[in-house]
Amino acid sequence: MTMTASPVTSAACATPMPAAAPAASTAPTASTAAGGGAADRLALKGDLLDFTAAPDWARVDDPAVRFRPDHWLLIEQGRIVGAQPTDPGEGWQRHDHSGRLILPGFVDTHVHSPQLDVIASYGTELLDWLNTYTFPAERRYQDPAVAQEGAARFLDALLAHGTTAAVVYPTVHKGSADALFDAAAARGMRLITGKILMDRHAPDGLRDDVVQAERDCLDLIARHHQRERLAYAVTVRFAPTSTPEQLAMAGALCRADASLYMQTHVAENRSEVEWVARLFPQARSYLDVYDQVGLLHPRAVLAHGIWLDVTDRAVLARTGAQIAHCPSSNLFLGSGLFDWAAHRAAGVAVSVASDVGGGTSLSTQRTLSDGYKVQALQGQRLTAWSGLHAATRGAAEALDLAGELGHFDPGTMADVCIWDWASGSVAQHRMALVRELHERVFAWMTLSDERNLVASYVAGVPRFQRG
Repeated sequence: MTMTASPVTSAACATPMPAAAPAASTAPTASTAAGGGAADRLALKGDLLDFTAAPDWARVDDPAVRFRPDHWLLIEQGRIVGAQPTDPGEGWQRHDHSGRLILPGFVDTHVHSPQLDVIASYGTELLDWLNTYTFPAERRYQDPAVAQEGAARFLDALLAHGTTAAVVYPTVHKGSADALFDAAAARGMRLITGKILMDRHAPDGLRDDVVQAERDCLDLIARHHQRERLAYAVTVRFAPTSTPEQLAMAGALCRADASLYMQTHVAENRSEVEWVARLFPQARSYLDVYDQVGLLHPRAVLAHGIWLDVTDRAVLARTGAQIAHCPSSNLFLGSGLFDWAAHRAAGVAVSVASDVGGGTSLSTQRTLSDGYKVQALQGQRLTAWSGLHAATRGAAEALDLAGELGHFDPGTMADVCIWDWASGSVAQHRMALVRELHERVFAWMTLSDERNLVASYVAGVPRFQRG
């Protein structure tokens, strides 16, 4: 049975709670293989919050917010079929989470799986960070056992932080990508990844070459791309660590198959930008290095983008490439302040990302709290709506996955997380004093983290449950 969603509560109302969304793109069938099965009919009760569209910048009473307090979210065979205020009855496996917040699972659009090993490391900027911490950690992943253990640990950590889908960097080793794909399939997760391309300016054990890298990519694409909820990303670490020949090969892969994703870094740090200018003197800008070889397209995800100019933003808008904003990492490494409002005004899609281990937590709430601070330092104010949209429906739309995840429209996969509104006496006291919905959700976004998470469902299957 398919049930239509009940009327929503406007975000402008003083009583707490509202939200929803449209669909796009073809979604896979619910996978119950690997790691358990979804209940045939599952009903979760709580305060449902999602988005039907992109909220306006700095608007707190936004009609794009769909908030349905004290509603049942109905899931059949791993897919959302509707929501209603009344008990659906005996034919459903019911879980009553009244007084808790229910959100779509978060989408982390830029994170490094092996860098859990070096999270919270002291004292460096980007280029020193890579040489001192990142590269030694990644070299260990040439061992298949390390890669498999690391993939499982990383994905379970995502789920324990309320992230149910991600765009992930493994290492240069083909086996590290294999391990991530297989571990994600075992958990039913939407995962986008691909082996790193890196044929220069990297230590022994972390360099590939153009010919072998292309063979590895083609084999990984054949075995994993569009298998279950997996997709392949042509993964250029960043321009300095690929020769022009390797960048051209990566661009050719993207042109040969428009369904492939591409992920890389761009304009994160001023020293990095200066290095790219010396390595690629023919390019107008760092971003232009990628544009010249065909790496910018609607499925391209570029992390950071702090030091881009007006022309660069126009190129991003023209090509449909998105920026994965990594505020925690940018603050921790001292990289700079990303101008979200300017990118938005230029028509550039912006999602949010933890960038662990440059970022200091896999928690999307902590990331968004840092995102608020980054904007405040530039005289802007990031609403809870803009932040949470960028981590749910907005990220899904930018990845061409809005028909599959990121909101509670009927037909989407039931990637759902249940949260306590408050954890601890300070947050409980604050929540008792809120006056309207945005105040409540903003306080939750600022004060909560993974300790508030009650359960994570992937395609209707519980993959994390507290306690």
